[in-house]
Amino acid sequence: MAETASPNITGDALTESLTPDWGFFIRSSKRHEAFHSGLQEIEIHDSESFGTLFRLDGHFMTSEKDEFFYHENLVHMAAITHDQPRRALIVGGGDGGSAEELFKHPSIEHITLVEIDQAVVDISRRHLQRVHRGSLDDPRLTLKIEDGFAYVKTSTESFDLIVLDLTDPGGPSTLLYTPEFYRACAARLGNNGIMTLHIASPLANPAQIRETLQRLREAFRHVVPYLTSIPLYGGLWLMAFCSQQADPRQLTADAVEARLQERAIRHLQYYNGAMHGAALALPNFVRALVP
Repeated sequence: MAETASPNITGDALTESLTPDWGFFIRSSKRHEAFHSGLQEIEIHDSESFGTLFRLDGHFMTSEKDEFFYHENLVHMAAITHDQPRRALIVGGGDGGSAEELFKHPSIEHITLVEIDQAVVDISRRHLQRVHRGSLDDPRLTLKIEDGFAYVKTSTESFDLIVLDLTDPGGPSTLLYTPEFYRACAARLGNNGIMTLHIASPLANPAQIRETLQRLREAFRHVVPYLTSIPLYGGLWLMAFCSQQADPRQLTADAVEARLQERAIRHLQYYNGAMHGAALALPNFVRALVP
């Protein structure tokens, strides 16, 4: 029998809508900070179930207790598939969670993190240490506070991995969901380079999934959708692996485990060889969205 919520829990209910008639709430036990940065509304709260959590413009971004669902899947599907990733670009990701996962790979020599809002980095340093674990101040990371679209369009650097760790489409991130931006990212990748991104809930946003995958396929030969569950985002969530040559479906569970062992990657709470394959196994209703 399911446990009922304690009647003693107090605090404000933080709500988020997935569709006009469906959403969820998380109860804030304490609000640490809430302000407008000049670009977006920023909030930091404590909660019983998620610990410290971070919101932008009323949307849940990350929390210290469930961030591994999102960051491990966003990063390691690509990083393990790549033979030896050395240079990575993160667009967004000012909380440092994606950088922290990338630094678990010993071959990583340098990460460029392009975040449009300095306030996101500052508040993450103050409150989200259990998410970034010092990665924002790692000497191998170069932090650039600027528009990600402009940076990718004008950069001449080449990367092994690009991680698009973005907010949902809208506001500052609108241009980062366009075919032009995806083509620019493809141009910044090396021969075996890989890009990953999160897309949307296949239940709440099927039209967005179809449109995004179509745009990605204009820029990349291989666009491989995969699934994970993200409690903070309301459940099942689709991500995508994009490359001209690499394909995560070519790695067996044993091969993934061998690479994790060779690279001495530890302290993973979600990703492993079996979950690599499981993420790529799509139920029929998702297959219908991603032909």
